[in-house]
Amino acid sequence: MDLRDLRYFEVIAELEHVGQAAERLHRTQPALTSSVRRLEEVCGAPLFERSGRGIKLTAAGQVMLKWARRTRLDVEEARREIGDIGSGLSGTVRIGIIPTAAQFLLPPAVRQLIAEAPKVQLHTVVGLSDVLQPKLRSGELDMTIETESAGEPGITSQFLAEDPIVVAASATHEVFLSSPVLKDLCAYRWVLQPPGAPTRDWLDQTFERRRLPRPQVQIESSMLLMLPALIAETGLLSFISRHHLQAGQLGSGLKEVNVKGTTMRRRMVVTYRESSYLSPASNRLIALLAAAATRNA
Repeated sequence: MDLRDLRYFEVIAELEHVGQAAERLHRTQPALTSSVRRLEEVCGAPLFERSGRGIKLTAAGQVMLKWARRTRLDVEEARREIGDIGSGLSGTVRIGIIPTAAQFLLPPAVRQLIAEAPKVQLHTVVGLSDVLQPKLRSGELDMTIETESAGEPGITSQFLAEDPIVVAASATHEVFLSSPVLKDLCAYRWVLQPPGAPTRDWLDQTFERRRLPRPQVQIESSMLLMLPALIAETGLLSFISRHHLQAGQLGSGLKEVNVKGTTMRRRMVVTYRESSYLSPASNRLIALLAAAATRNA
């Protein structure tokens, strides 16, 4: 079984179209068709079937796709591990990271890593878990730094830090003139992430459990790093990581609104595939991220 045939098969399966796969791979359609036929001869079963103007995987094809991906990852990681023998802290680390961790944990960890290993290269993808997890599973990323979620087969997690999410406002906001309770927050307008974001859904449900209307959202923003500036400039309430309120940060002019039951306890973790190879540089970065998390706690 040729590794190139497996790689071509993966792309055809992803696009569900031989012509489009040929364009991406810079191969001819007959070459890709021959590649699929060779795999079908080895498997003894058809891997694709017609579907409208394209094709789709058969049951046998779905099984083959699972093993093709696993085989490719194993070969790629074997090459990386062999290449790292005797090279120490070097090579490329591919990391996916959520915005809060990218702002507060990554910079000091990377500063130390580069000081120790000037030849290390870092490829980063900043996004939320719905973007990062598929890239981790496909092998595009070595690891991710994100908030803890339900366990998934083949994926392991290592705790880094607590990341409490709290109600916050400008330090001069009128909400601080009294000692508010949850019901009092219904009188104010908010800047929040869109529905579907874990923090937004958690806050909405907190109000609903107390039979209160959801927060009045005047501004929705999916750009987390914009929230501290928006809170300061607009006088709106928001729901953000407590890290933003630390001295020296953009949100240091903001203040936590201490209302019982409005602190969302999140755990930040590093995740990676259980069977994957983590280079010495990757392991060192994990240790430095854990140290940075401890300092920020």
